[in-house]
Amino acid sequence: MDFSTRNAAIGLSFLAAGCVSAAGQQAPAVRRIQPPAPPVYGVTGLETAIGRTARYLETEFGKPDLDIREGQARKLQFSGAACVLDAYLYPPRGGGEPIVTYVDARRPDGTDFDRASCVAALAKAREP
Repeated sequence: MDFSTRNAAIGLSFLAAGCVSAAGQQAPAVRRIQPPAPPVYGVTGLETAIGRTARYLETEFGKPDLDIREGQARKLQFSGAACVLDAYLYPPRGGGEPIVTYVDARRPDGTDFDRASCVAALAKAREP
């Protein structure tokens, strides 16, 4: 074996050795990143909507502009001059009539609007 072939063989063996980990050595553990907790929304000012039935919402805000049902879920949308309120209803764990578990509000142009203020504005618009 000539000098250059021998050096090439030695170089290849070092290269191959670099690809193999030492026996018993484990790859470094992958650190799992936890997603952030979902935001917690306060319900102050939302007592007229959260936990209420569709029938109750209709007495407070009038006939919904939109009523969408998907499986056991239901979305009611109420519109007023100041805002649009989406109310999401689901049956309670023990069963029974669906109740509002979440509401979302926006201005008629689609920009964010305070949920409690929207609930109050829609209720006030129904007052005689």
